[in-house]
Amino acid sequence: MRPRHPDKEVERAIRHAEAAGWRCEKRDGKGHSWGILMCPHNDKACRCGEFCRISVWSTPRNGTTHAKQIINRVDGCIHADTDASS
Repeated sequence: MRPRHPDKEVERAIRHAEAAGWRCEKRDGKGHSWGILMCPHNDKACRCGEFCRISVWSTPRNGTTHAKQIINRVDGCIHADTDASS
C-alpha cells in the first residue's frame, strides 16, 4: 500500500492512473518528485521512444493543473484504448 499524496486532486489523478494499470512508485529524497507513475506496457512505441513515465510532484504550484496533466498523459497513452478492451 502506497502512502497518499497530500494534494487531494493529485491523489485522485494517481488513482485514475492506477485504475488504468499504471504503477506508482513513491520516491523518498529524490528532489521535488513525490513519486513516479509508470505505464504497464513500457515499450519503445510509447511516447516516441520515451517510455511512459510521469513524475508526480510533491508540492505542485497548482494541484488541479498537475492532476489534469497526469490524467491527460495517462489517457493519451497509445495503449489506453487497448487497455479498455482487455
